[in-house]
Amino acid sequence: MFSSLGLRFFLGAARVSSLVALLLAAPGAIAGQPAQPGASSEPRSNAFNDPFLQVTDAIPGCPVPEGPLYTAKEVRELAHVRSQHGGSCYGAGRCRLPNSYLYDADIVPRLQLYLRQDGRFNDTSVWVLGQRRIVTLMGCVQSASQSEAMEHAAALVDDVMGVVNLLSVGSDPQAARYPVAASKRP
Repeated sequence: MFSSLGLRFFLGAARVSSLVALLLAAPGAIAGQPAQPGASSEPRSNAFNDPFLQVTDAIPGCPVPEGPLYTAKEVRELAHVRSQHGGSCYGAGRCRLPNSYLYDADIVPRLQLYLRQDGRFNDTSVWVLGQRRIVTLMGCVQSASQSEAMEHAAALVDDVMGVVNLLSVGSDPQAARYPVAASKRP
């Protein structure tokens, strides 16, 4: 049974996971624009240096995720929110580092190593994004049970606060639950 504090933490993590999934599904939503990859001519970059790695590569034709790309306007709009969210973890006593984003550069490579050494996921094509101790799994797996197993495995990595599972069974581009990189569209 959850204590009231545990329940609040669990519900907060669920809201965060939902927000991350929403932002990934609609990259232009922050700026009030429709999600149309490649529609804007404004340059986009990973201005916040969010770690984004391919951890496995075994399914041919798996749609490549776009990754964490932001326009200059989106960076300005997100900077304050990210500083507030990053520091609130430390202020609440849930983080030992002063900003939850500081964990991500360490978490994602450790997760990559863990998933590769596990052995159950060698037949997948998966990318991992780390933001605020929340890891997002994107790519292709062989089955729904393998997707669930990978989600549970990712949650076991030290310092991971939550996992957003956007994995698809098979490599059908229409089944991708994440924005697909424009230059990698089938």
